[in-house]
Amino acid sequence: MKKILITLAILAVSAVTAQAGPEEDRTAFIKHYEARFPSVPREEYVNGAYAIDPIGRENWEAIEEFPPYEPFIDAGQAMWEKSFANGKGYKDCFPDGPAIAHKYPHWDKEKGMVMTLPLALNECLKANGEKPLKYKKGPINNILSYIAFQSRGKVINVVVPEDDPRAMAAYEEGKKFYFTRRGQLNFSCASCHVQNTGLKVRTEILSPSVGHVTHWPVYRSKWGTVGTLHRRFSGCNNNIRAKALKAQGEEYRNLEYFLSYLSNGLELNGPGARK
Repeated sequence: MKKILITLAILAVSAVTAQAGPEEDRTAFIKHYEARFPSVPREEYVNGAYAIDPIGRENWEAIEEFPPYEPFIDAGQAMWEKSFANGKGYKDCFPDGPAIAHKYPHWDKEKGMVMTLPLALNECLKANGEKPLKYKKGPINNILSYIAFQSRGKVINVVVPEDDPRAMAAYEEGKKFYFTRRGQLNFSCASCHVQNTGLKVRTEILSPSVGHVTHWPVYRSKWGTVGTLHRRFSGCNNNIRAKALKAQGEEYRNLEYFLSYLSNGLELNGPGARK
C-alpha cells in the first residue's frame, strides 16, 4: 500500500509540473513533501536529509560543533580581501558583498542565460586579468564558503521574469532535466528525491529537493574537502551511470535555477557538512 501511495504522489507531482508554471510547481512539491512528512516544518528542509532522519541529525549536529568547513571560510575571507594584480578585488565586482549568495542564481537578461555565483566570480577574475578558478574543486570552494557563511539567514527569492520567454525556457529546461531518466540505472532526479524521498539507498536517506540548494558549498566526509553544487550534480549522474556534464554548463545552470526556485522562501545556511 505504501508503494502505491508513493507512486500516486509522484504521478500527481509530475502531472501538475508537466504543464504548470514555476509557482504551481513549487506549491506542488511542497504539498507532496508536507503529505509525506507532516510533522516536519517547512523551514527544516534547509537541513536536507537531516530534517527527516533523526539519527543522522544527531551525528550531524555533533559534527557541526566543530565544523570541518571553517578553514575554508577563513581561506575564502583572505581571497575576498586580497587585491588582484591590478589593485582591484572581489569587493569592486560585488560592492554589496560579501553577503550576496541569495542573489544567485538569477536570470541575466543581457546575456540571455542563468547567472550563477561561481560563474559571476570567474567573470570578475577574467575582467581583472586574473586566471579563472576551476568549478568543482579547489580555491573556488574557499571563496564560496566565505560568501555562503556571510549570507546565512538571507532568503532565497529566485525570479523567472514573465517578460522574457528565454527565462521561462531555461526554467523549463531545468525542470525537464530534473524529471528525465538517464544512465544505465534509468533514474531521474525525481526518482530519488520525490518518488523515494525518505527511503534509503544503501545506508543513505534520500532527501527532499526543496532545500537542496540552501547549504552549498558542502564539506563531504566522502570527499575530505568542500565541493560545489555542480560537483554534486556530476556525482549524482555518475551514481546512476550517466555521463557527468560540464560544471557551470547550461544544463546544470538551468537545473540549479529550477531547484533554487523550488526553495524560494527558505533561508540560506551554508556552507554545510554532509557524509
